[in-house]
Amino acid sequence: MRKIIHIDMDAFYASVELRERPDLKHLPVVISSHHPRAVIAAASYPAREFGLRSAMSMSQAKKRCPQVVVIEPNFEKYREVSRQIHEIFQHYTAIIEPLSLDEAFLDVTENLQNIPSATEVAERIRADIFNTTGLTASAGVAPNKFLAKVASDWHKPNGICIIKPSQVQHFIHDLTLKKIPGVGKVTQEKLKSLNLETLGDLQKIEENILIHHFGKYGKQLFLYAQGIDERPVQAERQRQQISNETTFDDDLRLEQCSPYWSSLIERVWLSLQKKHMQARGVNVKLKLKNFQVLQHSKSFKQPLNSQQEMIQVIKILLAEMQIPEHFQFRLIGVGLYQLSEQQDEAQLSLW
Repeated sequence: MRKIIHIDMDAFYASVELRERPDLKHLPVVISSHHPRAVIAAASYPAREFGLRSAMSMSQAKKRCPQVVVIEPNFEKYREVSRQIHEIFQHYTAIIEPLSLDEAFLDVTENLQNIPSATEVAERIRADIFNTTGLTASAGVAPNKFLAKVASDWHKPNGICIIKPSQVQHFIHDLTLKKIPGVGKVTQEKLKSLNLETLGDLQKIEENILIHHFGKYGKQLFLYAQGIDERPVQAERQRQQISNETTFDDDLRLEQCSPYWSSLIERVWLSLQKKHMQARGVNVKLKLKNFQVLQHSKSFKQPLNSQQEMIQVIKILLAEMQIPEHFQFRLIGVGLYQLSEQQDEAQLSLW
């Protein structure tokens, strides 16, 4: 029986900023750029009381909460804090699967401190994070990844939820199906059309019927309904992005950056080919002279077919960003993500 912990930092980006601005602690604060089409990267808990949430457009956020306080994101700062947090994880286990800057799975079945209780490990990690960074983390402790992730959200913020093996069936019975990994809006609607809304409902359905309606994923749904998730915590995850960037000696306007894009693209594409991989996502990054970072990305159903297609996507991304002519940049970068092993696929359609 595995002992899995899911650590999820509480309103991470916002909390990092509020360490330096305690005067804003009780105000609705969001992390977002001031671009006209900006979206929220993170919302403080007071902001969430107004219905503000990550990925919401700032135009919508300002309608819901005109007094919202907007702080520009500083991803270099968040990465540094994330590095500190991961150093803490490494005191307890080498089996760490990062999901993002602010969350990770840890397998502590056999931990480096020889602590028999996974709950105690999780509590020590949360205390270490707070003592080191001043930030709070929520934790879920369970026999598998699915349940640990659900549990970490149960007592947020700054909480812990433990699901012992003997408690699994009771815990999952009334759990809504949207909590299951891979169940998006489309699958949720299909499940609802079959009068299935909780894992308890799903337990009444035979495996072959779920496979009939959902294909291979039906088998996984059947297992989740029993509280079973055999996915291991993957300490060595496949590299998530191939990227390259260049820093200029002098700040340049966007049109002056033109000669540099092609060499960046060529280096990234060559690296992709050497690794015998393919990519379905492209992103661009531009850092202003004041160190503000602008980023935009786009992903597709099919992988990119050529370096020329990558060039076309980057042109589209830059056009969509609507960058003012007077903006000056000290750095530009490009990246490919959603990587997989190279194989023959249908050609990418950009439209």
